[in-house]
Amino acid sequence: MLHGGPGAPGSAGALADLIADPARVLEPWQRATSVSGHVEDVRSFIDAQCDAAPVLVGHSWGAMLALVFAAAHPRDVLGVCLVGSGTFDLQSRAVFELALGTESDAMVDRIYNVDPLPEDARDATVFDEHAHEHSWNDMLRLQGDGTYPASFSAIAVPVLMLHGAADPHPGRMIRDSLLPFLPQLEYRELDRCGHYPWRERDARDDFVRQAREWLARFASGSGPREK
Repeated sequence: MLHGGPGAPGSAGALADLIADPARVLEPWQRATSVSGHVEDVRSFIDAQCDAAPVLVGHSWGAMLALVFAAAHPRDVLGVCLVGSGTFDLQSRAVFELALGTESDAMVDRIYNVDPLPEDARDATVFDEHAHEHSWNDMLRLQGDGTYPASFSAIAVPVLMLHGAADPHPGRMIRDSLLPFLPQLEYRELDRCGHYPWRERDARDDFVRQAREWLARFASGSGPREK
């Protein structure tokens, strides 16, 4: 489980808990580093903690990092699940920034129907502005020089994209930017759902069901590993 931000360690803890049955879920907390540094950290974490190739589940920035890692180590993951993925092109990023700039907190709460975080979860999430800027600026550089999303063509494992219809990140535009490089990408849109489907009362049950069913394919050994 790769958390968002970048720089928001612990932000996917509640998501990890919801999909931890029957899977064993581990959430490494990311440090302030470059994109290549994050890949090295995930590689070291998997080597130390996993007896077999894992499925990567990432939220927001973590979804982007999951694709980056799978492209760098395509034989070392079984599948990738993208939850509320961030953007990979200028057009979808412009739409996201416009939505972010025009939606008030009250409107977001009304549309997304979000449950407040419990105190213990809120305390576990401390946003690191330095880590965010360091990692995100490097990601923008790599998108600017064409490294991403082009390098994602190395990924042959199944990729599932679960995206809220009300997420300010434009899911269908992000999907379309990825499909030329990930023709196996499966896109599923969640109605009445924003950026945090595991916290949203209208979408939570459907999201958890779909995520668990997809992950169960790999637990049973039935999930395809190549195109």
